Amino acid sequence: MSNNASDTLQIAAAGLRAQSARMRIIAENLANASSTGRTPDEDPYQRQMPVFRAELDRVTGANLVRMADVRADESDFRMVYEPGHPAANGEGYVRYPNVSSLIELMDMREAQRSYEANMNMVEGTRRMMERTLDLLRR
Repeated sequence: MSNNASDTLQIAAAGLRAQSARMRIIAENLANASSTGRTPDEDPYQRQMPVFRAELDRVTGANLVRMADVRADESDFRMVYEPGHPAANGEGYVRYPNVSSLIELMDMREAQRSYEANMNMVEGTRRMMERTLDLLRR
């Protein structure tokens, strides 16, 4: 359990780092949403997903969020009929990444809101510290 402003800032900073890493992975997924293999046997880009973990900070006793791992999404690749594509198989189908732009945009929106919530926590703590200092100066 946190009990001072420093702990609060540490918790918010951990949240900011985690959401920043999440947004980086989402951006990578969006950038590779149309990346196919160069040959029919080569797999296309596989969607990546962050894995978060709550970690106890022994100094403060606070639970901090950390990105523990990045895992590949094991769902099926999209198959699109493009017989002239260099990565098309014998039947003319090309395997495209298992990335849905809509899902990635929704994840990005959620990560952005979480990031903003952590920023609001930092700003609120900063204002409380400034207000306390103002009161002590009087």
